Amino acid sequence: MVTVLQSSLIQVMVGAVRKACKGVARDFGEITELQVSKKGPGDFVTAADKRVEAALKEELLRVRPGYGFLGEESGEVIGTDKTHRWIVDPIDGTTNFMHGIPHFACTIALERENEIVAGVTFNPVTNDLYWAEKGKGAYHNDRRLRVSGRKTLDDALIGTGLPFIGKAGHAQALKELHQIMQRTVGIRRNGAASLDLAWVAAGQLDAFWERGLKPWDMAAGLLFIHEAGGKFGSIDNDERSPLLTGDLICGNLELYPLLLEKLHLAK
Repeated sequence: MVTVLQSSLIQVMVGAVRKACKGVARDFGEITELQVSKKGPGDFVTAADKRVEAALKEELLRVRPGYGFLGEESGEVIGTDKTHRWIVDPIDGTTNFMHGIPHFACTIALERENEIVAGVTFNPVTNDLYWAEKGKGAYHNDRRLRVSGRKTLDDALIGTGLPFIGKAGHAQALKELHQIMQRTVGIRRNGAASLDLAWVAAGQLDAFWERGLKPWDMAAGLLFIHEAGGKFGSIDNDERSPLLTGDLICGNLELYPLLLEKLHLAK
């Protein structure tokens, strides 16, 4: 396999995420020993979650001291450089993590003048590293990513996220599932949007939709999909960025409009 040369920016991001996640695999192996605090019904945060974000913030702001920072746990820090902002989810898929399921990731994106220009998503247990830079392609480790070539929903495997306890939108989700389930090979609800979007970019999932996402859930993944030849948008307003609406649909160019049509039928 040909080794892909990473830019200095990607090297900084990969270095930060690997450094911050050094202890996560150990924590995952000792899951029953973790101290857990509850931050909302069905939405847990571990000591590891907080520690990873603190380490990411320290490292990223050390190498780019003027940049802003938006993290799931610590909120937003306004930088002196108003044109750049890091967007970070220390552990996306916390519920999987808490239940001993090795499907979660640390994800970082860099936003420049309101556009995502670089992204890294890393699963520290499986050592799967996804990364992309604007105009330079998306990669899984050293392998270039391309969205799938499937052209009909009948052949498609679709990913989604569903609201859990304490979250709104259950009735709408059931309507959408009803529309999609009967027209596809299958639906997967894996519990970590950052990895779902990486899988769409890799062609493992043909498309994906979810409502109620946060910017840190999807910022890196949106760049992966774009650089892998796919398309993304907001479900109810295709002209607004999912980073603003929180509602995301994505897939290859053929399936995107077909899935969007079915979702609109569920309104």
